[in-house]
Amino acid sequence: MKIIKLNLKKRSYNIVAGSHIIGLLGGYIKKLNIGRDAYIITNAAIKSRYARVLERTLRGSGFESRLKLIPDTEKSKSINIAASIIADLASYDKKRKVFIIALGGGVVGDVAGFVASIYKRGIPYIQIPTTLLAQVDSAIGGKTAVDLAQGKNLVGAFYQPRLVFSDLSFLETLDLKQIQSGLAEAIKYGIIKDAQLFSYLERNLGDCLALKTAPLEFIVKRCSYLKAKIVERDEREEKGIRTILNFGHTIGHAIEAAGDFKRYNHGQAIALGMLVACEMSKRLSFIQDNILARIEKLVKAAGLPAKINKISLAKILKAHYRDKKFLGKKNRFVLIRDIGKTKIVENIPLALIKEAIASRSS
Repeated sequence: MKIIKLNLKKRSYNIVAGSHIIGLLGGYIKKLNIGRDAYIITNAAIKSRYARVLERTLRGSGFESRLKLIPDTEKSKSINIAASIIADLASYDKKRKVFIIALGGGVVGDVAGFVASIYKRGIPYIQIPTTLLAQVDSAIGGKTAVDLAQGKNLVGAFYQPRLVFSDLSFLETLDLKQIQSGLAEAIKYGIIKDAQLFSYLERNLGDCLALKTAPLEFIVKRCSYLKAKIVERDEREEKGIRTILNFGHTIGHAIEAAGDFKRYNHGQAIALGMLVACEMSKRLSFIQDNILARIEKLVKAAGLPAKINKISLAKILKAHYRDKKFLGKKNRFVLIRDIGKTKIVENIPLALIKEAIASRSS
């Protein structure tokens, strides 16, 4: 088991990562002194796998709990779903000291964190990520949000959890697509920050896909550490440091939205977005063909798509204008100079963006 401290002064918290550690959770929560009544937000699939053991663990440490189920879909990230959770939470929160537990993947984590940030102007919450993507990325850093019809993650807040508790044994029940989706974010960390991690993935990708504990544990711990260090330096994305975490996400989110969140899951869309960003980097002479080829080879080896299929260029371009990283009318992309080295570029010509997307369209 490894404990990574994310240092944000009064908002500091631990990221705990290890296998078969859920039984230790109660002791960690007790030390936080955040209340005795857990409001657990999850979905039906996660409930059937993990809710019973979580509730038993909480009872054994003297906590009461209530489950709130939301649909297992990106469309759960909506104002309406958030409002229904808040109404149910308020009915539960009578003569109680309530805290929220997000038990699930990125959607559950985003919605739970958003509700925690606005209910009573903010109550404590804990992230218990159950997917590889959430363990390596989305559960850490305090970005909470819901979507609007106009775009993804447009309503949200920076609101840090009090604890991130990643039990690697939860990954054993994931299907292949979920593992591949998480590997997309792990590949991202290698590309933007850690050439050695990228090389490790090249060597050990087969074992990761086979759910071998050792490589998955290494990846979760390494990515958690990298994200913690980035967030510490730029919690609210005001210095341009945290911005590098958005590599592949400007076009990736646009691909998700243009496909109505059905054609590609998040990791698949981000893989495509990263390759588009690499194409842009190549066209701007930041990288050579060999770097793009190496990245594409790893993306394909992970079983992730390398070509955009059955989504029009026009729809992707329209969706990309809704990206939060636009500065007024000026776009802003995270590009790369090498594996492990990034470059933030503003005001890229639309023609170049079109060319890069078109080169990745089948």
